[in-house]
Amino acid sequence: MGSSKMKSKNRRWLPTLGELIDRLSIHQLKELFIPENKDNYAQEMNDMVHDINLILREHKGEITGEVIRAIIVLSQMNAHIWYNESQVRKGEKGSDNLMLTHGLNGIRNTAVNKIMEVVGGRKDYKVDCIASEFKDWEVSWDVPRNKK
Repeated sequence: MGSSKMKSKNRRWLPTLGELIDRLSIHQLKELFIPENKDNYAQEMNDMVHDINLILREHKGEITGEVIRAIIVLSQMNAHIWYNESQVRKGEKGSDNLMLTHGLNGIRNTAVNKIMEVVGGRKDYKVDCIASEFKDWEVSWDVPRNKK
């Protein structure tokens, strides 16, 4: 048995599909906004895509529209979190960017959990509700489907 196979069998905490997709979304932002490290991010994303493909091969037919929607929500929340944190780092005041970021992080964790509901695996249970002043950000996850 090769050493790389042995290492993976000895690992006890592998990133889940949801975590890999989350990291991929964040790295895509980094590749765009931190161009001096673009090559490094591209290689890391290539590795993530490789691992995502391995996982997806085991779950043929399980990726649903709901999972794709969760991936889109996850990417959008990561982009908004990036923007909010950038504003705070620049010293911009006058808004509740950090409070909003906290709430968006809860939505982000919920999106990862939605992905994990389909493929199985570890979930993140820190999904604090978004503050009442940011209710417009809530995602309509469980709206009943139209029956025809």
